[in-house]
Amino acid sequence: MELTHINDQGRAKMVDVNDKEDTVRVAVAYGSIFMKIETLEKIRDGQIKKGDVLSVAQVGGIMGAKNTPHIIPMCHPIMISGCDISFNMDFENCKVDIEATTKNIGKTGVEMEALTAVSIAALTIYDMCKAIDREMVIGNVMLMKKSGGKSGIFEREK
Repeated sequence: MELTHINDQGRAKMVDVNDKEDTVRVAVAYGSIFMKIETLEKIRDGQIKKGDVLSVAQVGGIMGAKNTPHIIPMCHPIMISGCDISFNMDFENCKVDIEATTKNIGKTGVEMEALTAVSIAALTIYDMCKAIDREMVIGNVMLMKKSGGKSGIFEREK
């Protein structure tokens, strides 16, 4: 397999996507933040002093998706046509599951934007709850699905 992000001198480069066709592209990413049950209960009950944790994490995740090329060096700036984030509070496993879906029509995909959205949403939850739970763990961040472009459809086996 040829590495597309390496130039003739062996250094990193941004891939030229001019010859690619515009296609509808969708990516879904997933991640979790594990915490103490008391922290999860306080999020549910609206008792976190900094405010509504999941609402702020929703906005933070969307902002993360929109700013992905500013923090991932070789990521193309793209026009995102949609970004949605959902949360599931799992009391049995003491975690919040996060799923982000990003969309665009363009020459390059939105996988990095979906992964960044999940990561920033999790980091926002951590930031808002760290005063009561510094032992939170962010993990399981992964691409679940992607469609569009020359490589077609990817769907992670569950």
